[in-house]
Amino acid sequence: MAIIDWILLIGYFVLSFGIAVYFFSRAGKNTDEFFLSGRNLPWWLAGTSMVATTFAADTPLAVTELVAAHGISGNWLWWNMALGGLMAVFFFAKLWRRSGILTDVEFVELRYSGPVASWLRGIKAVFFGLVMNGIILGWVALAMETVIRVMFPELTVFGKTELFGLSAAMVVVGALILMVAVYSLLSGLWGVVVTDFIQFGIAMIGSILLAIFVLRVPEVGGMSGLMSQLPDHTFSFFPSLANAASGAGVLTLSFTAFFAYVGVQWWSSWYPGAEPGGGGYIAQRMMSAKDEKNATFATLWFTIAHYCLRPWPWIIVALASLVLYPNLTDAREGFVMVMRDVLPPGILGLMLAAFFAAFMSTFSTQLNWGTSYLVHDFWRRFIKTDGDERYYVKISRVFTFLLALIAILITTQLDSISQAWGLVLTASGGLGLVLILRWYWWRVNAWSELTATLVPLVLVVLSLIGAPVPGLKAEFPNNLFAIAGITTVAWLLVTFLTKPESQETLSAFYEKVYPGGPGWKNWNTADKNGDNVPLSRLLSQWIAGVVLVYSTLFGTGYLLFGNFGWAFLMSGLAIGAGVFLGRSMR
Repeated sequence: MAIIDWILLIGYFVLSFGIAVYFFSRAGKNTDEFFLSGRNLPWWLAGTSMVATTFAADTPLAVTELVAAHGISGNWLWWNMALGGLMAVFFFAKLWRRSGILTDVEFVELRYSGPVASWLRGIKAVFFGLVMNGIILGWVALAMETVIRVMFPELTVFGKTELFGLSAAMVVVGALILMVAVYSLLSGLWGVVVTDFIQFGIAMIGSILLAIFVLRVPEVGGMSGLMSQLPDHTFSFFPSLANAASGAGVLTLSFTAFFAYVGVQWWSSWYPGAEPGGGGYIAQRMMSAKDEKNATFATLWFTIAHYCLRPWPWIIVALASLVLYPNLTDAREGFVMVMRDVLPPGILGLMLAAFFAAFMSTFSTQLNWGTSYLVHDFWRRFIKTDGDERYYVKISRVFTFLLALIAILITTQLDSISQAWGLVLTASGGLGLVLILRWYWWRVNAWSELTATLVPLVLVVLSLIGAPVPGLKAEFPNNLFAIAGITTVAWLLVTFLTKPESQETLSAFYEKVYPGGPGWKNWNTADKNGDNVPLSRLLSQWIAGVVLVYSTLFGTGYLLFGNFGWAFLMSGLAIGAGVFLGRSMR
């Protein structure tokens, strides 16, 4: 790295901490400011913060790995999640903002009542805020360790290649985590979202420049040279359906595996940033928006940017890495090697800063979101209930730092990103349907959600010990049929075997959120129901959103690869869907 690269990198860190210091006093006023930015975020800032959070150090590396194994079609392993993400846009964004709560876990005691609801809230706060969040933080840190290790193969710390039994790269990642913890605990969500906005700009500019520079490499020969050197199936946008996977080549899925992705996973599993009912840091940004309109448009902008704009620079770099480094053992390293070998001074520093930005934006959000659960839904709810706001802000800052330390420990125990990714999706199979229906069906109760939360965890444990449960031994995603099916039957049985929530609880929830729909027909009144868009119109908006996102995604790809006929057709579909949405939402 040249001096200009180091200047850019250090300048980025100075800017990040400057923002944290600027928002320090504002974040310290109360927990609404610390966790929700005073509920005053405009849609473009809230939505961009969502996108920045999902743009972590692991995402371009994971895309590179998928493209190396299955071509462009390999991205369907996450492109399918747009179906659930768009449900959050049209069915849930306005409801989250309307609820007036501080975390999505607090929703439990808004929707349910009694001791079971209290237990459910506490369990979810610890499970999602600490356990699942810790795994997510671990795999994000693991990806950053790969970036540093490949970029600086001769890295030492205090002259040693290892320290405390950890590689030098992992020691640096640990230092980065503590640095992120410090600026997160200083600034609260205000500093996180403002930094996210800047970080996303840096990350996108860096990714686009990397794609441009790698296409100019003589060995690549531009887009035409790239297409001539790789097999045709590499450029297929859609998987091939067959009886069994066929290894290398275009993504080949059995019909059952394909149906598991597009017919089960997107609605049944909890996954950060892609929950079908909204949730996690996505719900946090919705609840931070100025109003319901800003919450809806923030989530729509996030979904379009996440699925349509970001992937293509990564995909181009991934394809180029197959030409430049055809025999890599770990395909993920190809993305970082392209950075190291192709970018000139200045641009290299910018791209490395972009990777640090991606890592820090995701980590800071996960720390703030996880801490909100641990403080608001556990500590404040069960341990110390009578503290003032400044006390809870101080506790939040302590928990932010402790959560960062736990993330470092978890990172040292993870072997692979895909291992953690599959575990998260499997351990929540079947929960997603409850997270959807609890808004729109009065009969769902606290026992329903508690069952849907615990049953998939029990099934995962049973599969690990080799219990003879049909379908559990199947590989992901085929195991989702058994897990989602058993979980759904279990929570439905429990729902009808237990008493519904009290009329007082249900009425209070409906009066505050008024979700509408036939699931609340006994509560629908003329004054409240008039505030709701009919579910049939929301369904048509969701379908139009699906057309808009996928046609924009594929239209951009066809344009990049010179298939102008299909690009024109996809553009027409996207414009038509956009016009319909504009009129329908107005």
